[in-house]
Amino acid sequence: MSRQAKHFDTRFTLSLLHPKHWPTWLVIGLLFIFGIMPAWLRDPIARSLAKLVMRVAKKPLAVAKINISQCFPHMTEEEVNALIKLNVDNFAITILSQAELLFRGDKHLRRRVKLHGFEHVKQAREGKQPIIFIMPHVWPLEYAGLRLNHEIPMVTMAKAHRNPLFNWFSNRLRSTQEGRVYMREAGIRALLSELKQDNSFFYLPDEDLGPEQSVFAPFLGTTKATLPVVGRLATAGNAQVLPVKIGYDQQARHFNLTVMPAIDPETMKGKDNEALALNQVVEQVILAYPEQYMWFLKLLKTRPQGEPALY
Repeated sequence: MSRQAKHFDTRFTLSLLHPKHWPTWLVIGLLFIFGIMPAWLRDPIARSLAKLVMRVAKKPLAVAKINISQCFPHMTEEEVNALIKLNVDNFAITILSQAELLFRGDKHLRRRVKLHGFEHVKQAREGKQPIIFIMPHVWPLEYAGLRLNHEIPMVTMAKAHRNPLFNWFSNRLRSTQEGRVYMREAGIRALLSELKQDNSFFYLPDEDLGPEQSVFAPFLGTTKATLPVVGRLATAGNAQVLPVKIGYDQQARHFNLTVMPAIDPETMKGKDNEALALNQVVEQVILAYPEQYMWFLKLLKTRPQGEPALY
């Protein structure tokens, strides 16, 4: 790959109409129907779909059970299973609703996502600083990114999918507020360049990227491998680091998005300190809405030397 920063091309091409993509078009058509459907009608359908997911998604559910049991060792088996059920409910609700981010307007986005704590963003912007938003993998992640992109210039980074049509669809969704979506291969240099151009972005610090450059730090009831790069990136780009949490209120049928106070740069000096600070922030975000975290990810794949593999 070229050293030049690469981002996804969200322009439509005729190749996306090839017959091999017709099954994906069918899925997109269904998502469109759900996207324009009112939440009071769509959410009960999603909860019914969640029951099917509970019956067929055996491997992801097994991963979720391991993760939750490791992170919350005090939980009984019944409590773990109850959290998994709520998690699957929220997964289904979010997946069926996400197309509204592409097919509905800005006013709808503002109604669906109630923004709190924006004074922290204003403070950073008044100081002419871009922002690195810290958010772990939660189901309503796309809602958080687009709602904030509605207020300030932002970019994001995503992993490419094998299906080019799904690539096009998902990245068109992520760029509806004119934000650019970089490929992962673009690397840290692309993000640093964007910070220097006064563009903010999301950083997801909870993914397990292997042992090479990671540092082990306490995480909920266990230990987790964490990649400590945010502190140096923030310093190089003169950026503030603001944690963000979001959760869906099934009664009010809207998302609550909260920007939290900036992380003190002093707490992120040194790799071990930064890994600890990042994990503590991720803990806060997860504990705010534990039923809406992506527990299906293999976030504990890398283990300290001598510990057996969990998956």
